Amino acid sequence: MVMTSLSEEQIAFQDVINRAIVETSPVERAQKLDAAKTFDAELYRVLGELGVLGLGVAEEDGGSGGTNIEQVVALRALANRATSMAVFCVVQFLVTRLLKDNATAEQKRAFLAPLAAGRQKASFCLTEAGGGTDILRAMKTTARADGGDYVINGAKMWISGATTSDFYVVLARTAPGKTDGVSMFLVPSRAAGITAREIDTFAINGYDTCQVFFDDVRVPAANLIGTEGRGFRQVLATLNSERINAAAVAIGIAQGAMEVAADYARERQAFGKSLAELQAVQHKLANVATTVELAWTFLLATAVRDDNGEPVDVASSMAKLAASNAAKLSADVGMEILASAAFDTASPMQRYYRDHRLYSFAPLNDEMCRNLIAERYFGFGRGF
Repeated sequence: MVMTSLSEEQIAFQDVINRAIVETSPVERAQKLDAAKTFDAELYRVLGELGVLGLGVAEEDGGSGGTNIEQVVALRALANRATSMAVFCVVQFLVTRLLKDNATAEQKRAFLAPLAAGRQKASFCLTEAGGGTDILRAMKTTARADGGDYVINGAKMWISGATTSDFYVVLARTAPGKTDGVSMFLVPSRAAGITAREIDTFAINGYDTCQVFFDDVRVPAANLIGTEGRGFRQVLATLNSERINAAAVAIGIAQGAMEVAADYARERQAFGKSLAELQAVQHKLANVATTVELAWTFLLATAVRDDNGEPVDVASSMAKLAASNAAKLSADVGMEILASAAFDTASPMQRYYRDHRLYSFAPLNDEMCRNLIAERYFGFGRGF
């Protein structure tokens, strides 16, 4: 049972996605792809056909329309069964939002339309080895104007999908300064001077994580997104929706782990009865269900407020923090209930337990969420 305040149309949309996932990538297949560290190309194709990859993009720009609500519904459903694809879609929605809001008409035709249709993939290149949350201080990647081009040099770290993407959205410093010296560029992934090295990670195995090197990479000035020097401000405008989408994935993981644990508790016999008849197990799962449902309800309310143009910087941080906590609790309780059975790599529980950790530090770590909440909700001084 999942309690929601979704409309009939949104519930129908959710059902379509759930059926597509079950038919295209059932648990056994998802487990095999995770073990092989392989991207689910078939599920990606199906999501493109269903219009999921174009959510949030206007039809005239090649998308399928929709709002934050449709995005979070899709992300929660994906994370419940195919977490790596859900993480892929968080990046997808971030890049499409950046292009929708800042790209020229020609850039939208060349990059946004094929991205929204599922004909191309993209990576977002912001983080560097020396900094994530404090990237403005740490950013060393530069873009130098040279005639009608920009020449990019530097390296980016922890970049999702870099070995399989068709193009990158790259943040690079074009002038001294903190916020206003950073610009954003469209960079073909196979441009001369680019090297992408995959990092062997222990989670989100179906979506590669990479370090990307830029050695005198030349792109035309027409590939500048928006205004020179305003790239980071353009990114800041997307942070609330990114946190909302990240929260949806964390909640999907939490629900997936909860469902697996509840099913196991119903079947597993101990002391002459099922685990589900033991009060200790019931209470653990009751706590998980309450935490997950509260996080989902708050997330939906935040997504609606964001769609309505209301300020949600605090609410999106709260939603992300609540979702992260729900995922931690659910995965931990799931491991306790399954016990040794969760150590079997055939069980999805071990995957939920690994994958949920991403959202304790991405896209904004829990500590920074708490800092932002304390500063802007209570009016406390900055704690960092």
